[in-house]
Amino acid sequence: MAKSFRVLYVASEIKPFLNDTYVSEIVRMLPQEMQKKGVEIRILVPRFGLINERKNRLHEVVRLSGLNISIGDDDRPLIIKVASIPTAKLQVYFIDNEDYFKRKTVFNNKSGKFHKDNDERILFFCRGVLETVIKLGWSPDIIHCNDWMSSLVPMLIKSAFSESHLFENTKCIYSIYNNEFKDKLDKKMIHKILEDEEIDKSMTEPLESLDYSGLIRIASKYSDAVIRPKDDLSKKVESVLSTVSPKKKIYTINNDEKSVESHYKLYNEILS
Repeated sequence: MAKSFRVLYVASEIKPFLNDTYVSEIVRMLPQEMQKKGVEIRILVPRFGLINERKNRLHEVVRLSGLNISIGDDDRPLIIKVASIPTAKLQVYFIDNEDYFKRKTVFNNKSGKFHKDNDERILFFCRGVLETVIKLGWSPDIIHCNDWMSSLVPMLIKSAFSESHLFENTKCIYSIYNNEFKDKLDKKMIHKILEDEEIDKSMTEPLESLDYSGLIRIASKYSDAVIRPKDDLSKKVESVLSTVSPKKKIYTINNDEKSVESHYKLYNEILS
């Protein structure tokens, strides 16, 4: 029996709370299967307004809530909620904030326009995830980041959160999905990130294009391993990945019956 280890899953969504998407299915299946293998897991996702709190029995975890996260000129309160997936014996933690997650849409408004504050929502979510892990006092061996909403986590644990002993030996894995968006992020995004004095300007260089490929670039640069889908990605993203490799191994893992074993093998490889 392999030595037990801890994996934190960070993603934009998980079934059954939101969207029957490829991401939400993977993030639902992997933790459940890893738990069966004796891996200790935690899951953190945003509490988008589309998630029905009463139906899904979300409740606030008062001991974890109450912290403020500075974004731009504002301090935004971090609210942590929790719910269970009884059929899977999984507990899911939700990052919440009135301003960022109350609206009844995810990344685009009702007329299909990309939310202007998606940059702040990414930053708030990624910082909120790490603050919550600190409050839990739970040290993950691996943080497995899924899709672009989680893309600042690898950089943050190597800068703003590098002083925390909880992340001293943590490895980051970043999974890319075929979820490219065409919009630009707010032009002040890098300025907002740099308001944290622990973050050096050179660390945000990969994000300078302020678009989807910039998020992939910054996540890949600071991760210990990158997982890509088998399908072709856009030329822009393929070119980003070609600059990441060969310095870093890029793994192709398909979503099939072998995917759990492939992930488990990668986790063990990265920890050995």
